[in-house]
Amino acid sequence: MTINCNGKLLSLDQPKVMGILNITPDSFFDGGKYKDEKSILNQVKKMLNEGATFIDIGAYSSRPGALEVDEATELKRIEPIINLILKNFPNTILSIDTFRSNVAEACIENGAAIINDISAGLQDDKMLSTVAKLHVPYIMMHMRGTPQNMQQKTDYEDVVKEVLSFFSERLVAAKALGIKDIIIDPGFGFAKNLEQNYELLNNIEVMNIIEHPILAGISRKSMIYKTLGTTADQALNGTTALHMVCLQKGTKILRVHDVEEAVECVKLYEQLNA
Repeated sequence: MTINCNGKLLSLDQPKVMGILNITPDSFFDGGKYKDEKSILNQVKKMLNEGATFIDIGAYSSRPGALEVDEATELKRIEPIINLILKNFPNTILSIDTFRSNVAEACIENGAAIINDISAGLQDDKMLSTVAKLHVPYIMMHMRGTPQNMQQKTDYEDVVKEVLSFFSERLVAAKALGIKDIIIDPGFGFAKNLEQNYELLNNIEVMNIIEHPILAGISRKSMIYKTLGTTADQALNGTTALHMVCLQKGTKILRVHDVEEAVECVKLYEQLNA
C-alpha cells in the first residue's frame, strides 16, 4: 500500500501520523495560534522532530458554523506558508486542506504533495479533474452540506452504510478521471452527531472493503470532550485512547494536533502486532 508523494513512493503498510497546522484565526482548537513565521516554523520543526510523516496545512476553518472565507483570502494565507516551510524544511511532505481546485493547483505548483478535500470533490466540480491532472494523492472525506450547515444534515438511516455508499460513488468518479492514490476519511464530526460518530468509529474496519487507506481525524474533537464533559484543551488523553481503536481497526493515517503522543500510540500498536 503506497502513495506517490513528489515522485517518492511512500509505504502505508505501517501507520503514519499527519500533523495539523491551522493558519486560520478560528479553528476549533488552535485558531490564531500560528500567525507569524517564527511560531509556524517552530511548530513544523516540533512536529517533524516528533515523527510526523506529513504536515497538513489548512487556511479555511471547517469547524461547525465556521465563517466563509473567499478563495483569494485562502490563497493569500496559504501560499506564503508553503514557501516558508519548504525553504526551511525542503523534504517536508505537505498536504493541503482545501476543497477549491484553484487553491489545490496553486499549492501543488508551490511544492505541496497531497490534496486533502473535506468535500470529496462535491464543493468544486473541477477538483477531481484538477487532482487527476496534477497526479497527486487525494484524500476524500465524507461530509454532507458545508461547514456552515452540516450539523443540520445528520438524518441517516444507517450512517456506516451510507458513508460506505458515498465513498463507493466518489471513488468511481475519481478513478474514471485517472486519480490513482486515494485515501478515504470517514469525516468524524462532519454532518454526524455524537452517537453517529461512535457508531462509525466502532465499525470503521468495514471501510477496509474499499481497499484504500483510511485516515482518521478525531484529534481533540467534540465527540471526545463532550463525552468526557471537558474541553478540547483537556481532550488529549481521550484522543490517544481512540487513536488506538482506530489503529486496531485498520486506520493507516492519524491526523493529529499532538504528534508525539500519536507516534507513541503507533509504536505501541506495532509492538502489540509484532
